[in-house]
Amino acid sequence: MTTRTEEEEILRQGCHALVEGFGTSYGYKPSLGAGIAFCVLFGLSMILHTVQLVWKRYWWCVVFTLGCLCELLGWAARTWAAECPYNPNAFMMQIAILIIAPTFFTAGVYVLLGRFIQILGSQSSVLSPKLYLWIFCTCDILSLVIQAVGGGMAASAYDTLDGNTAPGTHIMVAGIVFQMASITVFVALAADFVRRTLRHRLIQSADGSFVPLLVAMGFSVVCIYIRSIYRTIELSQGWTGYLITHQVYFVVLDGVMMVLAVVVFNFVHPGWFMPNAKRVYQVEMEHA
Repeated sequence: MTTRTEEEEILRQGCHALVEGFGTSYGYKPSLGAGIAFCVLFGLSMILHTVQLVWKRYWWCVVFTLGCLCELLGWAARTWAAECPYNPNAFMMQIAILIIAPTFFTAGVYVLLGRFIQILGSQSSVLSPKLYLWIFCTCDILSLVIQAVGGGMAASAYDTLDGNTAPGTHIMVAGIVFQMASITVFVALAADFVRRTLRHRLIQSADGSFVPLLVAMGFSVVCIYIRSIYRTIELSQGWTGYLITHQVYFVVLDGVMMVLAVVVFNFVHPGWFMPNAKRVYQVEMEHA
């Protein structure tokens, strides 16, 4: 006669459908429909971003493709988990990948503002474009590493009988909080950028549709920020907390937010809307 612990261990091997009385690591059975829907959405966005990347040759936009790829793999793991809710590999895969995927999107936004500064000149920013990119891309990499390490530790501990997930969870939260802090500084500098461009009339010094791309950047940042706030609160409540065990919050505040954050650049792509420099030096001389 097998014990409950032995039965739980058997369920974790291979693929087993949901069994009444045996909870999953998620606190619920992942939705197959949501998994398929987000795989399709991120897959289509990834394909379109790849086409736009090759077509317009804005090679730095590869970060949007990579971010979509990570989201696709993460949601593929959740789709897998919908059929195999006790499988520890699917659980660990979706945790590790989905926690770091948005880092690629923030990197794209950081590079985008850096390009604006390069085009409009030194008067548009308190930092030089190179220094700006070094600071925020380094913050992005550090955030990615911290979250990946914490996610791996927490997932491994959760997969072990009586494992302690607290250390890994705290590291994950630290990584997300660090990301939020860097985004907050970014928003402050972006606001200063807008103020300077309006004050010195730098927008008139460039050809192209500047405003739509700036609005798209702001919209993407808001979506990423909402997701970061949600994940911080979610993980702070622990692996059995209210938010993490109710799927609707994850679908709306993580999945939907990340779709909006990256799809907006399919419609307002830098290759189509990035302005070209035009008489910037004259504007700088007039307002020197």
